[in-house]
Amino acid sequence: MSDGTAVANAQDKLDQFAGRVQAIRESLHQVVVGQDETIDQLLVCALTGSHALLVGVPGLAKTLLVKALASAFDWKFNRIQFTPDLMPSDVTGYELLGRDENHSGTTMVFRPGPVFANLVLADEINRAAPKTQSALLEAMAEQHVTVGGQTYPLEHPFLVVATQNPIEQEGTYPLPEAQLDRFMMEIRFGYPTPEQEEEIVMKTTSGRKPLPQAALSREEFIELCELVLAVPLPQTVASYAVRLCGGSRPDQSPGSSLVRDYVAWGAGPRGSQNLVLAAKAKALLEGRSAPTEEDIQSVAVPILRHRIILNHRAIGDSITPEQVINSLLKDKA
Repeated sequence: MSDGTAVANAQDKLDQFAGRVQAIRESLHQVVVGQDETIDQLLVCALTGSHALLVGVPGLAKTLLVKALASAFDWKFNRIQFTPDLMPSDVTGYELLGRDENHSGTTMVFRPGPVFANLVLADEINRAAPKTQSALLEAMAEQHVTVGGQTYPLEHPFLVVATQNPIEQEGTYPLPEAQLDRFMMEIRFGYPTPEQEEEIVMKTTSGRKPLPQAALSREEFIELCELVLAVPLPQTVASYAVRLCGGSRPDQSPGSSLVRDYVAWGAGPRGSQNLVLAAKAKALLEGRSAPTEEDIQSVAVPILRHRIILNHRAIGDSITPEQVINSLLKDKA
């Protein structure tokens, strides 16, 4: 194969990727007004097989967006409403006494829980007790659940999108830092602009809107994910991601006063991995064949803000993780 043919084939793949993703965007915008950045960040998580944490006040269409995403991908979708009395078996499934295959006796039969889906919405995950949170987060990490000594694999693709309400914290169980690290991004859902809100009101008060039709088959989606992983990674981009995460650690960042004075724990290696994966996906979303340091910078805030743990002094001085990350981006530029 000549160099010209290889370049043409690569460009065709890029064009096909861009066309398929644009079809998904258009499908989502049929039911969700605005939220362009949020949609792109959620697509990055999906295309890299990663989980996402959505943070926003009620009424901003978080649930609608996740349901629309599952519909556009033609995925099996389940929603779990997390409450203080939710049990681990309510998430993973349970065993009960039933007839065996030959109907000649009784045996323990497994009944799969709502986690057995392609896309699981964990609504208000911080309202459930830690034991129940852990049941879901184990499935996120291992891609299977174990009940009664038996291991049951989860279907591929498997994506968890969890939501949290940033306002009402009474009666909640905040996710521990080690569990937060399982989410690629903490995606902030913002208020719409006045024009967007007016469009939302017009659309939602004139009849129920159907969810979008499937824009991709499951096989086509898996092809897109494989294409993201196959994107070549320049050594300079990998080094930049590692320097950025290393700079968030107080014992490795003597030059940053914000990190030294206000950070208790910085991002671990999973932060570097997610920066690179997200940069690859973002490059393809923009029609480029390889990620750059600018791609790392554009995804740094949603990937790192829930991985940087501030100390009590930071709380007293009103320092936020976003300020620390922006400082690191300037120092590492």
